[in-house]
Amino acid sequence: MISLLKFSLIFLSVTIFLCMYRAIKGPSIADRIIAINVVNTKVITIIIGVSFIFHETYFIDVALVYALISFTASVLISKVIKES
Repeated sequence: MISLLKFSLIFLSVTIFLCMYRAIKGPSIADRIIAINVVNTKVITIIIGVSFIFHETYFIDVALVYALISFTASVLISKVIKES
């Protein structure tokens, strides 16, 4: 089970680079914001997966804080784009 989890975390890490490519080359601002949100979601998933591998619960707290910061940043960026 742990080897499957490690493989999925490596796969998520590789797909983060694909999302970063979309964030850099995105045709519009909305595409870039969505790509960054997807990257943030994958990073949160990776942090939780690492917490399961190492059997450490404080990583889940880190993932929750990261999710709150990511959500707040997404809302603020969306408001800035809406105003301009």
